[in-house]
This record gives sequence, structure tokens and C-alpha cells, in this order.
Amino acid sequence: MPKDYYKILGVTKTASEEEIKKAYRRLAHQHHPDKSGGNEAKFKEVNEAYQVLGNKEKRTQYDRFGQVFDGGSSAGGGGNPFGGFNPQGFHVNMEDFGDLGEMFEGIFEQFGGFGRRETYRRGSDVEVVAELTLEEAFRGVTRAVRVITAVPCARCKGAGYDKAKGVAKCDTCKGKGEVREARRTFFGNFTQVRACPSCKGRGEIPNEECKLCGGSGRTTGTREVTINIAAGVEDGQIIKVSGMGEAGEQGAMPGDLYVMVRVKPHVKFERKRADLFGSHEIKLTDLALGKSFEIAGVDGARITVEVPAGYDIHAPLKVAGKGMPRFGSASWRTDHGDLYLTLKVKTPKKLSAKAKKLLEELEGEL
Repeated sequence: MPKDYYKILGVTKTASEEEIKKAYRRLAHQHHPDKSGGNEAKFKEVNEAYQVLGNKEKRTQYDRFGQVFDGGSSAGGGGNPFGGFNPQGFHVNMEDFGDLGEMFEGIFEQFGGFGRRETYRRGSDVEVVAELTLEEAFRGVTRAVRVITAVPCARCKGAGYDKAKGVAKCDTCKGKGEVREARRTFFGNFTQVRACPSCKGRGEIPNEECKLCGGSGRTTGTREVTINIAAGVEDGQIIKVSGMGEAGEQGAMPGDLYVMVRVKPHVKFERKRADLFGSHEIKLTDLALGKSFEIAGVDGARITVEVPAGYDIHAPLKVAGKGMPRFGSASWRTDHGDLYLTLKVKTPKKLSAKAKKLLEELEGEL
């Protein structure tokens, strides 16, 4: 049964190259074997799907035939991609390939391409939600965000061991931080370089692990981060705060904090990007005479609205530059969207004889 690579990556058949790339990166990060809770089988499956869908020619073949005929490999079974070649007696043990990325990385490391590779786990990214009123989104706001997550251990300062007791050279790798192992593959014999499993690439073993964090260099705690949210921020926008996510293991890089902004509905205005929409009740006589009126803006400032001559009551009345600040604009104080008002005509419930007579006289002029 051919594999459904689109389903594996969780994208549709019409997905763009960028959507496929994003899905691959997310899933590869999620299932990577080096991560806690990683899944090597799932990681390889995701990698296999991306090798096909991330390549235009292979993706075209896959969409057309349900498999890929490329250099003797078949993605999805069926057919003989070797053409006239007789594969009898020819056997490839795919397990010999392992993770080709790691294999070639090991080769390059021997020539100084990457240097020592430590395997302490980077901290995970953290996402929180910050709720704002429309007034706060209009003027911008400074907000303190509290996050319960892994933080550097207070006792060992994130090192994972007692620095006063020091460290000793790792016996497994003799202080090199890496071990070499010969691997037999389809391409031949290779010497693969891997981070030492005993010292995790550091070449040193602590003489005494920190008792508070158990050697991980981190404990559960609370981060309090103050973020500046610029004026004009929109609902659903995400603000990244680098290095303020989960602490990494034994001094490894921390994750990032992602703050998702949620702007609460407003009782008076509806927002569409930088434009605002509202309504205002106006007397029939004021409308007919073209009188101006005042309303309160989102920030409470008074806005004078002029009704133009010949105004069509069925069309929203545009008040230029009285909407929301445009998020990210260097000159947001003057770069605003517009305000659109729907005018609702207020008619008297009961007309006096005088008012009725005046309206009858007016009717002849309309």
C-alpha cells in the first residue's frame, strides 16, 4: 500500500512549498530522536515524506504515479525503477543507511566542519495568551506575563553539578567529547562521529551532580516577562521574546516565548485590520441640514464628524484617519486607518401639526 506523504506531513495536496517546509520542520522537531519523547520511526517517516514532497520533480512523479522513480528508489511501491537492470541477488539493507544526515555530518566533522557537538536538549518554546481591550490595542500597552516552566536551577546556576567539586575527564571518549564507530552502508564503509553518550559531548564528567535538579540544570519555576505591545496590534498576532521559554538542559540554549495577542470584542466598534466600524443616531433635521456632530473615539477623544452635502444614507460615512494605528508603522501617530459610521435616522414618534405642515412644505422641494 503506497504511503500517503501528504497525510504524514498533515498538509493538503495543494499545499505550497513553504507550507510543506513548515510542516516538515515542525514534525521533525517534534519527533526528533534526540528530544525527550521523540519517535525515531516517526521521524524517519516524516523525513522520507519531505524528501519527496520537498522536491519539485519527485513531487510531480508522486502526484502522477503514486511513487517516485529516482536513482533506483521507489516511494510507494510498484513498478521496477531499475529499468533493464536485473536486481536478482542484489540486496540493500535499508537499516544500514540509518540517518544519512547524521552519517554525512559525522564525515564532515572529521574535517573540522562542525566541531564538537553537545547533545544537551534545548529548552522548549512556550506559548501564552495576552488579552487586551480595544482601547489597549489602540494606544499600546506594557504587559507582565507570568509563565510556569523549567528555569535554571538556583543552586547550580544551570550547570547541573557542583562547580566547587569540579569535573573529571570522560573515560569513554578520553576527553574528546565524541566517539567514532565504523558503519557499513550501501555506499561503503564509513567512520561515523557521534557525541559521546556518557558526557553528552563535553568531554568531562561532573564529580558530583546537583542534588536539587538531579543533574539537569533546571527546575520548575516561574518566569515573569515584561513585554511591550505596540499600538495597533491585531487579534491573533504573535510576539516572540527570544530566550524566555523553557530553560535548556545543563546550560543549553533556552526556548523562546511566544505571546499570542487576543483583542476582546468592543461594545461600540467593530474592527477590520486598521479600520473601525460603528453607528450613530442622527435626527432627520440634522441630516437634512447637514449639521456636524461629535462622537467619542476609541481613546475617548472627541471626533467632529461633518455630513457632506448630498450624503447617501445607505452608504457608511467615512471619517478619514480616525481608525486604529497601523501596527508596525514607524509613524503610527499619524498613520491610522479610517472610521466608518452607519447613520441611523431618528424619527419622531408623534408629529405636531406644525411639524407635519413643515414636512409637507419640505416634501415639495425634495
